[in-house]
Amino acid sequence: MELYDWIERNSDDLVRSLQGCVQIPSVCADDQSGYPYGEQVHRCLHYVLELARELGFTVHNMDEQVGWCEYGQGEEMVAVLSHLDVVPEGEGWTVPPYGGQVLNGRIYGRGTMDDKGPALCALYGLLAIKQAGLPLKRRIRLIFGLNEETGSADLKYYTTHGGEIPVMGITPDGEYPVINGEKGLVTEFFTRELHQTGVIRLTGLSGGEAHNIVPAHARAVLACPGEMAEKIAARRADRVRCTRTEEGVCVEAEGVGTHACTPGEGENAIGRLMRFLSDLPLEGELKTMVDMLAGRLGMEWDGRSLGIAMEDELSGPLTMNMGVIRMEGERVDVRLNYRYPVTRGFEECGPQVRAAFEGAGFRQDYLLHKPALYMPADSPLVSKLMKVYTGCTGDSSAAPKCIGGGTYAKMIPNTLAFGPIFPGDEVREHKPDEYMELSRLTDNTRLLASAMYEMAR
Repeated sequence: MELYDWIERNSDDLVRSLQGCVQIPSVCADDQSGYPYGEQVHRCLHYVLELARELGFTVHNMDEQVGWCEYGQGEEMVAVLSHLDVVPEGEGWTVPPYGGQVLNGRIYGRGTMDDKGPALCALYGLLAIKQAGLPLKRRIRLIFGLNEETGSADLKYYTTHGGEIPVMGITPDGEYPVINGEKGLVTEFFTRELHQTGVIRLTGLSGGEAHNIVPAHARAVLACPGEMAEKIAARRADRVRCTRTEEGVCVEAEGVGTHACTPGEGENAIGRLMRFLSDLPLEGELKTMVDMLAGRLGMEWDGRSLGIAMEDELSGPLTMNMGVIRMEGERVDVRLNYRYPVTRGFEECGPQVRAAFEGAGFRQDYLLHKPALYMPADSPLVSKLMKVYTGCTGDSSAAPKCIGGGTYAKMIPNTLAFGPIFPGDEVREHKPDEYMELSRLTDNTRLLASAMYEMAR
């Protein structure tokens, strides 16, 4: 097939373009640059839009909130939604996280799988359609978002400022064969002022990189008399290290980082730290806070001790992640990310979580709720995407699935997640040494090109 032959011949160009994209550390930041999501995210958008312009597509930048390129003619439009922002690199890398290195048939770097790799696959897939001269009845628009990892304010801006809604769309930010259901997604920030009493005082507390990553490291600095510090330092606990300091002791806990949609595959370092601290003779507000965080969350990932454990046959259990904890002065901040099954509702979990935190002296500072998404397996879009997947892979046994991950499909009507993870492949996004095989870059480009053509023909 001419489309696939072109993709194969131009795979080296795709890799080089992706390397340049990965080398921009596009983590959203409030850096006073004047750009909505920070200087580096702005650089990445301009890099991709300039690349699309050089490849012959019309491009548009909507107020540095979102950009797109487009090809074809027609009253109706179909879309591919990807995002160029990435989560922080975190710890544990054995290669430079923003190097874009090609080693042993893989390209490494933050964003190679989530979601810069798929974004560039879509761009080169669209170019393959253009080069092959395939007839289209609808326009194809590639939308490049900038805030998927921290709230999707970009697509809220798009939809409220006249952005065209596709008649069909995909986001290559999930799994194959097609994601026809996504759990409800909740992100909450809680804050409290900590007025301490007792012989043990908390003077420093930190852990985690982002609410949607299971934290791999957490640290507490305690001030206490020397005799107490010696007793604490002598305690032994799995993957917890205590070090004497001039004022007391530093306690560090290690975990295993992973994506917050599969927290059972990791180990929560903040929860491990809280469990260690809860065994100490703390007093007053510090004890209340630590006991709640250790007893109601701890290293659990299913919300059991919060009283919100639930599941359904379509999407499995609720998952919970205590992703970030910080202390500045007397203020303590905790950031949560949890996902409830597609047939359940926020009212069955949200009030319980808030009540647990408020009972421990916290107040809710931020709430983002994206309701669950579900499209029946016999719907037109699901049927088209299943046809593409089966035709490209020969896998006739695959079936649509529901996931815990949240994608842009929740933000734009008529859209579902399609790729980039193949059945049986390791889930690598949000982990150290994130990578995509070069062969999977080609596979994804073929599938995305075929899906775009099927939706637009």
